[in-house]
Amino acid sequence: MKSDKTKPSLLLGLTLLSIGFILILSACGATTQETTSPEQVAVYRASVVIATGEVIPKQESLLSVSVGGVVEDVLVKKGDAVRSGQVLVQLEGTEQQLAAVSVAELELVNAQFALDTLYKDTDLIAAQALRSAEEAEEALEDLYNRELQQALAMQAVAGAEQVLEDAERNLAILTKRPTQTVIDQAYANMLLAENKLNKILEDIEDTEWQLKKYSWIPSLAKMFRQALRGLEVQRTQDQLAYNNSKTKYNNLLEPPDPIDVAVAEAELATAQATLLEAERDLERVMDGPDPGEVALLEAQIAKGTRDHETFRAGPDLDDVALAEARIANAEAQLEAAKSILADLVLVAPFDGVISEVYIDPSEWVALGSPVLLIADIEHLQVETNDLSEIDVAKISEGDPVTITFDALPDLELQGTVSRIAPKAATGPGVNFPVIIELSEIPAELRWGMTAFVDIDLE
Repeated sequence: MKSDKTKPSLLLGLTLLSIGFILILSACGATTQETTSPEQVAVYRASVVIATGEVIPKQESLLSVSVGGVVEDVLVKKGDAVRSGQVLVQLEGTEQQLAAVSVAELELVNAQFALDTLYKDTDLIAAQALRSAEEAEEALEDLYNRELQQALAMQAVAGAEQVLEDAERNLAILTKRPTQTVIDQAYANMLLAENKLNKILEDIEDTEWQLKKYSWIPSLAKMFRQALRGLEVQRTQDQLAYNNSKTKYNNLLEPPDPIDVAVAEAELATAQATLLEAERDLERVMDGPDPGEVALLEAQIAKGTRDHETFRAGPDLDDVALAEARIANAEAQLEAAKSILADLVLVAPFDGVISEVYIDPSEWVALGSPVLLIADIEHLQVETNDLSEIDVAKISEGDPVTITFDALPDLELQGTVSRIAPKAATGPGVNFPVIIELSEIPAELRWGMTAFVDIDLE
């Protein structure tokens, strides 16, 4: 009886266990089927790449000298703002090389001037030769124009006769003694002028006395002052008239100046010779053109024409080649001098600020050794330093970026991915530097600050 009661219980237990196992298998099957269904797969993908970076200048350069030498002068100090092309450092020998450049520039100018002169001279000579030939042709035509030549010759004779007449009259005036009547008249004129002058002087003296006497009466004093001014003007005129009349009278009494007479006689002799030559020219013109003069003009025409043709073609080719060779040599010398000078000075490659100075004056500096560090801190940017190879594959140039700074917690800037390094940076780990272009550069932002970068992938 006991065993009968036990069997149903065992059967019931097995049955319940089987049902539970089936339910478990069903549940597991359903779960497996739901997980592997493509329509119900949930994939997570981050929309932002986070990295750390540093604020750096857009341009930065460690400068060195092209040749070794002794530092003559360091023209900047740390923190100085400089412009592109500004001289920063000079090595010894700069002043001498500047002089060498000036000498080379002067030689180049002189060489170019010499070449230009060759062409200018030939043009001038050609023009002068042509003008000489044309003038000779005109003179030859005039020579064969008998009526014109006779008119010119007669005009020359008339002019010479007039000059001779003037010379004779001038000599006669100088050497001819004046008559007593002329002398007496000049003396009378002088006396009249003297009397008139004395009368004015007396009137002036009387008026001055009247002015002094009645100076206490304003109306009378004013009248006498006005009268006195008028008398002073008249006195000046009478004094001049008296001086002229006295000089004229004295000249009549004195004999002529021997030098004036000698000059007048010389002018007379010259006028006589000129008239004689003009009369001879007139006689020659009447006989027709002089064969010798015709031959001379024809020779001048031929020479002018020949020289014009010769120099019109330009300067001698050998002279041009020599001048051009001089220019080429001067250019080479100038280039060499400038090159040496450029090696002796260090100039700023771009606008920026001197960040470090590694040398002092009188110090020897070797070729290639660091001299100055210059950076363009007006245009800052951010460079990442921990962007992994997995994250760099997700971003592209032009992606928007949000940047915050450890030193400036209240500052948030926007930017753009401007450049992605094609190769991983050296050092531990595989990191790709990425350059972030900032939309703005606040005044408080500094080179070297730590930046936190959020690159938006959407």
